[in-house]
Amino acid sequence: MAKKLKTLRCPTCRTIVLAGTEDFPFCSDRCRLIDLGKWASGGYVISSPAFTRETGDPDLLDELDGLRDRGRSDSSGGSGEVN
Repeated sequence: MAKKLKTLRCPTCRTIVLAGTEDFPFCSDRCRLIDLGKWASGGYVISSPAFTRETGDPDLLDELDGLRDRGRSDSSGGSGEVN
């Protein structure tokens, strides 16, 4: 039985690339630099949080604010005990 080669398509130009090649998962250094340029210029973005002040669940946001406030008071020179 022949061993199956692992392949992937280059994210930039969609050329098939063999796993283990020098530029993997890209097909070349050129495609790697194109991808880096897209990240640097803001072409790719990571999605924003699911909840914001404007669209979020008010009960969840109040609970998170309470946890944040409690964390601030615990770190301001308290006795170090956990309640």
